[in-house]
Amino acid sequence: MSDDADDRDSKGPDDRDSKGPDDRDPKGSDDRGGDDSDRRHGRVEHHPTPGVMNSLRHWTDVKPVWRIALNYVLVWIARVAPSLRVRNWALRRLGVTVGEGVSWGLEATPDVFWPELITLGDHSVVGYDSVILCHEFLQDEYRTGEVVVGERAMIGAKAVILPGVHIGEGAQVAANSLVTRDVPPNTTVAGVPARRMGREEDGGGDE
Repeated sequence: MSDDADDRDSKGPDDRDSKGPDDRDPKGSDDRGGDDSDRRHGRVEHHPTPGVMNSLRHWTDVKPVWRIALNYVLVWIARVAPSLRVRNWALRRLGVTVGEGVSWGLEATPDVFWPELITLGDHSVVGYDSVILCHEFLQDEYRTGEVVVGERAMIGAKAVILPGVHIGEGAQVAANSLVTRDVPPNTTVAGVPARRMGREEDGGGDE
């Protein structure tokens, strides 16, 4: 089942590709020959928090309690509703940008604090019990980052997508993977952390 075209959310993805030197990975390059432009760190925003308490203790200063309570209810609907149309409706009410024909799997969980940072491209698939995170609460700061799932991309069951990751058109993420960096279009990745599979490891993938 897919949503009607006239119900498609018209909101486009926000461009968050600016990158500063302090955000670069200390290794500087991908172990498969990529560079920092393939990584999520440059588009993740850092938000320092005051005092000695960890950043999660400050969440009520960032988001109103009523909003997170409402988000929790909508996340629950998006996880367990038997209808794809109802799940997509709940995602849109959360603020997720949902393209035409998106399939959101049962028990899949969007970010409860910043769901508005998620963009799901047309006909993309998010598999059973997978998680898309747009935030990280750390000791001295919290971080937020937009997650974009490209058109006809597929995310396997129980995969976890970290903040700031962009998954390209037609890309595939294998089940139980932890995606810590961008996935190029038409590429298959797997593992913890996720890496390219098969001939793509030798540069044979279509990028």
